[in-house]
Amino acid sequence: MNAEHVDDLTVAYEEDGIELVRELDKQVLSKGAWATVIYRYREWNPRTEDFGPEKYTIRRYQKRSGVYQQKSKFNISSRDQARAIIDALERWTVA
Repeated sequence: MNAEHVDDLTVAYEEDGIELVRELDKQVLSKGAWATVIYRYREWNPRTEDFGPEKYTIRRYQKRSGVYQQKSKFNISSRDQARAIIDALERWTVA
């Protein structure tokens, strides 16, 4: 999704009137010509007809011609991986 303002960026996605990705939360980590946003979301599972477990993704956007365009992403595959990332960052950033 492209947007003019970083706060309007989202991972929410709908196709043919069906919500396929539900954004639960987001945190803008940096703004400017390059923006970084982390999202918490859930994806629709057609087999169970329900949304799956929480997932997380970090997206980098570049603003060109007045709109942000996604340039890269990192998907955090599980809560365990998210916790491992948090633990590593906490160790590295202790004063």
